[in-house]
Amino acid sequence: MDFSLSEDQQIMRNAVREFVAREVIPFATEWDEAEAFPTETVARLGDMGVLGMVVPEEYGGTGLDYVTIALVLEELARGDGSLALTVASHNSLCTKHIAMFASDEQKAKYLPELATGKRLGAWCLTEPGSGSDASGMKTRAIRKDGGWLLNGTKMFITQGSVGGVYLILANTTPEKHQKGITAFVLPRETPGLSAGKHLKKLGVRSSDTTEVVLEDVFVGDDAVVGELDHGFIDTLQILDRGRIAIAAMGVGIARGSLEEALKYSTERQQFGRAIAEFQGIQWMLADMAVEVDAARQLTWHAGWMHDTGKPFGKEASMAKLYAAQVAMRAATNAIQIHGGYGYTREYPVERYLRDAKLCEIGEGTNEVQRMVIARHLLKSL
Repeated sequence: MDFSLSEDQQIMRNAVREFVAREVIPFATEWDEAEAFPTETVARLGDMGVLGMVVPEEYGGTGLDYVTIALVLEELARGDGSLALTVASHNSLCTKHIAMFASDEQKAKYLPELATGKRLGAWCLTEPGSGSDASGMKTRAIRKDGGWLLNGTKMFITQGSVGGVYLILANTTPEKHQKGITAFVLPRETPGLSAGKHLKKLGVRSSDTTEVVLEDVFVGDDAVVGELDHGFIDTLQILDRGRIAIAAMGVGIARGSLEEALKYSTERQQFGRAIAEFQGIQWMLADMAVEVDAARQLTWHAGWMHDTGKPFGKEASMAKLYAAQVAMRAATNAIQIHGGYGYTREYPVERYLRDAKLCEIGEGTNEVQRMVIARHLLKSL
């Protein structure tokens, strides 16, 4: 297997790395403290093509492979987990769902603006009473007057209040359970569609996360994405790709934690020498470096499996599970190396720890990933 990056991949990675150093790292703590969505910075990422990574070129996107997407998200997360989550969710969830399953007319209507960031995408699956059991949703879409009437509440929706395009999963045939769910695409201005309360979060605080409320939202048949009652089946494919994105986010947070720990340990003096000279610190740094590289290889492998047309569901779950754990361990160790300063907001490592926790929850919890991996293993017998 060739692990070298192409020239195009290196150019993209380096461009995003320079952008993060210049326009993200100096402001990430400020955004986090204010819980402020960085609208202008996100717009500039749109100008770079980062918001159209999963959109085919014919619709104005850059149509990147998933290894390159992983490179981009790692660089963003190294600077700010919130920004990485915004880009990951916009691309891998709402936009990818439309790119994969929408009609030609729907693609022509929505993808060009999603690709440039003129409109951000919000993917609405989770509800207040259904998280891991996503098929237990209560949101209903009822046939009425040649269209559909949608009612319900979605929870933990990224881009919930700043989105311009909403992909809504709703029950159309409740007695069929997960085989009775349909996807609908709605523009923000649809009457009855609104953002609910803004959620106050532990981490990724400058990522926009809200409830989304549907009150007698009427849409025509032209809003149905994919086949009727097939929305949840399509969703499983979307989540597999989303897990590669969250894995890359975990790798970026872990790498940022390691780099900050390396920097601090060579500058911090105790007992007359840099703490990096102490074996206990060196072993922590070494373990962090091994795990970051291992998580990256798992993520690239899952991306490569996707890009070469091979089944990749198990590999995506393995990458997401391990990278999330590595992000948590790396951030914890970085705080330990910083000592008391690591527990303050003077250094970014405490933010990395808070942001890392999302990787163990989003796109399926660690426990769900273990279930998915085990199912694949048992099916292979």
